[in-house]
Amino acid sequence: MSFSPVLLQVVADTAQMAAAAAPVTKPAVQEQLSLWYLLKEGGVLMIPLLICSLIAIYVFFERFLAIRKAMSAPTDFMQRVKEKIVEGNLNGAQSLCKNYDGSVPRVVSKGISRIGKPIDHIEKSMENSGKLEVYAMEKNVGILSTIAGIAPIFGFLGTIVGMIIMFYNIQHDPAFSINSVAGGIYTKLVTSATGLIIGLVSFVGYNYLNALINRGVNKIETSANELLDILHEPAHR
Repeated sequence: MSFSPVLLQVVADTAQMAAAAAPVTKPAVQEQLSLWYLLKEGGVLMIPLLICSLIAIYVFFERFLAIRKAMSAPTDFMQRVKEKIVEGNLNGAQSLCKNYDGSVPRVVSKGISRIGKPIDHIEKSMENSGKLEVYAMEKNVGILSTIAGIAPIFGFLGTIVGMIIMFYNIQHDPAFSINSVAGGIYTKLVTSATGLIIGLVSFVGYNYLNALINRGVNKIETSANELLDILHEPAHR
């Protein structure tokens, strides 16, 4: 069997016309992920994670400012207190302490108010006052430790709940595609990532505040010991 040149030309022209009329398919453009999209797809357990993050931010900055205020005292504070006490001007020393709103001036003021009583009584009164100051600095700092522990748990719980829902849909929907499975997995992992980030930041903030508190405790103890040394000096003269 042979085909005529005319018939072959017609077939070729038809094929070219069909190819020209066919729609040109463009490569799929990959959708860009946004942070808001991921957070929105995280699920309902993103709400407690958001609450945890807001509480952590508030507690950290509130405690940071309170601790910095409690630690405020001039570097030459004890030297000026010593000068007043050596001069016998206890009222002036008390006035100097009341000029500053900090833990060290309050503890030193408590010790000065007990001058004239036994040294161990003065030391005990300053120790009790120092404990109250440390307690005030530590107030609500433990909230950061709690958030550092529960935020990752909320994140893992959100991921597990999302995975359970996704596999339930796979079982009851035969048309569920592999793309839907992949999408469901990465969006549900957002809660775990968010919980871990909040927990990590809260843990770092908790340890940083504790370091500031320890520094304040050292300043209180040093100042109390300096006052006791000042009170012992006249006895050796």
